Amino acid sequence: MFADIVWSEVWQASVDTLYMVGVSTLLSVVIGLPIGVFLYLFSRGHLVRHRVLYEFLSVIVNIFRSVPFIILLIAIIPFTEWVVGTSIGTNAAIVPLVVGAAPFFARLAETALREVDPGVLEAAQAMGASTWQIVFKVLLPEAKAGLISGVTITAVALISYSAMAGVVGGGGLGDLAIRYGYERFQTDVMFVTIVIMIVMVQVMQWIGDKIVASVSRKR
Repeated sequence: MFADIVWSEVWQASVDTLYMVGVSTLLSVVIGLPIGVFLYLFSRGHLVRHRVLYEFLSVIVNIFRSVPFIILLIAIIPFTEWVVGTSIGTNAAIVPLVVGAAPFFARLAETALREVDPGVLEAAQAMGASTWQIVFKVLLPEAKAGLISGVTITAVALISYSAMAGVVGGGGLGDLAIRYGYERFQTDVMFVTIVIMIVMVQVMQWIGDKIVASVSRKR
């Protein structure tokens, strides 16, 4: 069944997928976490309540979250070309991956921050801590387990997103599955790519769960 599979291509596609997912997860967290913090701070009943700014940020986040990734992937091709100089390849695929995942992680971060015990924040305020001292020394450390869980969920989602990037020549396992499994009707290649992606998801989720459990025990 697997005689015609070019295993070197499978290996390279797997490496490309991990590269895309790793870089896009990192950038999504770097961009999405500040947005999530501001969403929390500006929301009703929290440290820096500002209804207009909250609604503005919330609408922007919801707009990007509501667009199906396959449509977003195609719609921002001009922006992708402006950022990396091309719309094809793994580096080009990272741009729409980040645009799609950063708002997703922002909402997860906001949810994690909302779960922090308000009593802890009130105690910090009573001791005269500034807003940013509370954010960096109390809020984020207290929400660490939830934030790590959000990173894990985002990374797992990006694995499936990266497969869709293969539709426009983004590289990785999705591209391999389309070129061999769909265009050449090699179902064995399709099967192998599916198995590899399942393994990636399982391993990533396992690692994330272990880190969350370790952080939770230390609290």
